[in-house]
Amino acid sequence: MSKMNIFILAAGFGERLRPITDHIPKPLIPLAGKPVLQHVLERVSQLPHERIGINLHYKKELIHNWLAGCSFMNDAELFREKEILNTGGALKNAEALLRKGTFLVHNSDILSNMNLEKLIEHHRLSKNLVTLAVHDCPEFNNVIVDEQGFLLGISSAESQRKNTAFTGIAVYEPAFLDLLPEGPSSVVTAWLEAVDGGDRIGTHDVSGCYWSDIGTPSAYAKAVFDTLRNEGECIYVHPSTGTCSNIYVQGHAVIEEKCEFHEKVSLRNCIVLPGSTVGAIPEAGLREAGTTRFRGSLPHELPLHELNDNSLEFENCIIGPYYKIDLNESEILCIDGEGKELIGSGGSDRRYYRLRGNDATEVLMQSDPGDQDFERHIEYSRFFQSCSVHVPLLMDVRHKQRQAVFEDAGDMSLYSYLKCRRDEEKIEKVYRRAIDELIRIQSAATENVSACPLLQNRLFNYEHFRWETDYFIERFVKGIGNRRMQNYPGLEEELHSLALKADALPKTIVHRDFQSQNIMVLKGEDIRIIDYQGARMGPPGYDVASLLWDPYVRLDDGMKQHLLDYYMKQLRSRSKPEIHDSVRASLIPCRLQRHMQALGAYGFLSSIKGKKYFLKYVPEGLRLLKDDVHPVKDLYPELHSLIMSLE
Repeated sequence: MSKMNIFILAAGFGERLRPITDHIPKPLIPLAGKPVLQHVLERVSQLPHERIGINLHYKKELIHNWLAGCSFMNDAELFREKEILNTGGALKNAEALLRKGTFLVHNSDILSNMNLEKLIEHHRLSKNLVTLAVHDCPEFNNVIVDEQGFLLGISSAESQRKNTAFTGIAVYEPAFLDLLPEGPSSVVTAWLEAVDGGDRIGTHDVSGCYWSDIGTPSAYAKAVFDTLRNEGECIYVHPSTGTCSNIYVQGHAVIEEKCEFHEKVSLRNCIVLPGSTVGAIPEAGLREAGTTRFRGSLPHELPLHELNDNSLEFENCIIGPYYKIDLNESEILCIDGEGKELIGSGGSDRRYYRLRGNDATEVLMQSDPGDQDFERHIEYSRFFQSCSVHVPLLMDVRHKQRQAVFEDAGDMSLYSYLKCRRDEEKIEKVYRRAIDELIRIQSAATENVSACPLLQNRLFNYEHFRWETDYFIERFVKGIGNRRMQNYPGLEEELHSLALKADALPKTIVHRDFQSQNIMVLKGEDIRIIDYQGARMGPPGYDVASLLWDPYVRLDDGMKQHLLDYYMKQLRSRSKPEIHDSVRASLIPCRLQRHMQALGAYGFLSSIKGKKYFLKYVPEGLRLLKDDVHPVKDLYPELHSLIMSLE
């Protein structure tokens, strides 16, 4: 594809987003720490291009200053407008740049994963004067086209002739500029003039792609939460946020830069914008925002829910400096046709929905007909509950529908809990509670495992250890790293030896994925263990390795040692001596097995399941694996050589 120029429309007032845009120009409104303009620039800069033109008017100095501090400034050419020139006038004002050849125009408030290369290719093959990227979006379907997809007209909002919607992205030929007058004008008027003059204004249908116009507070909030889900997250906290040990999150939450919290706060589906202060501040901080008075970002006269622990609860809202915008939950969350909220973002194929009752919420688990773990999940739930292991309470089972209803354990996993900077004392306290549950699984539950034959007879043995290492070779070394082994027979012999060693260790019940994303932290820092349907009888050191050497969360070495000592002390008092005595010696083989399995899973989930966000955990997983193999490099030289060569 030959190079072309790109133009981004970024001059508008963003009136529908007020009061947010009274403080932040729409192109700089953040989505989990990254301005929307940055998202657009990252997308279009991947195309072969010469220059990227950007028009500026409203709060232009703020946008210019942001651009001056980022790498895109080297490619950018800025076009300041003394008066707002609208879409057509903006292109005419940049005529010196855009006359040089075919160019792409992209609105700065549009987020999409459409294939821009295919749009450009379609345009060049079609010989159109303009090609509009369109899609079926009932809310905006006002573009009328013929059977071949050529523009016929634009309908009014009341018209019944709605057909398709313009995405805010189009490809133009320079001759289109001849249709634009000097001064303010609209590209839509010029499109219709071109059609009347016999020119071809074509369309390229991109229906089915992700698309978001962040023009309203609800659309903006939905785009933010979509961004979190696409990155496998529930929470984003900007690094500039100080200690936020007093924050509890349910649903989604985004805390942008330089925010302060002066009271205990519960956030549910909330966005806290840059520079906001939540909680009481001196009376001098009172200001006016419309007809509602505010102290900091905490509404002074709006009704708020006060929780039992005297914390303040915000839900379904955007919080800014001295204002709060309430949102309609159904417009910002992933709600299915029956009104159920889809939750969770892990690697499982099961679907989890939050059900809302009069007094409480519950979670519905929906399994596919072929899910072999469904019955195991049910039986394990009953068994662990009988052993006082803190798993979500099983409330109902619908075997024919492959459904089960559980207690709602919330959305804040230990992984998400640690997104907020918290006191070490609190972190260690929560980890100790997780270790207490692990001890209960490895002692009391193990002693009574005969009550659950389905678990008692499911061994984490040699065959399974070898499956894990083969998974690592196929999905990570070959799949992600595209590597070939120099001495495969020698490597196979070492993996065989490692599996034999792991299989020979004393066995207890092991969760097999006892890591921070499967430990839910409730309000009050009580915990629930989830995703336990893969449990087997295996070496207890495997779960310890999963928790303390976790690619999702990097623990300080000192805290890791404190927690390991605590685990060993509890294990000594609650289990058989041979179990306790085996753990320290088993840590290296268990860590090797665990981290090879994890990296194999990241390869599988990212490349086969399309969950690319798992790739962000690869660097830490690989760092841990290199630490694991170093002490045994003489025992496993081929494995050491392979692991140390991986990037």
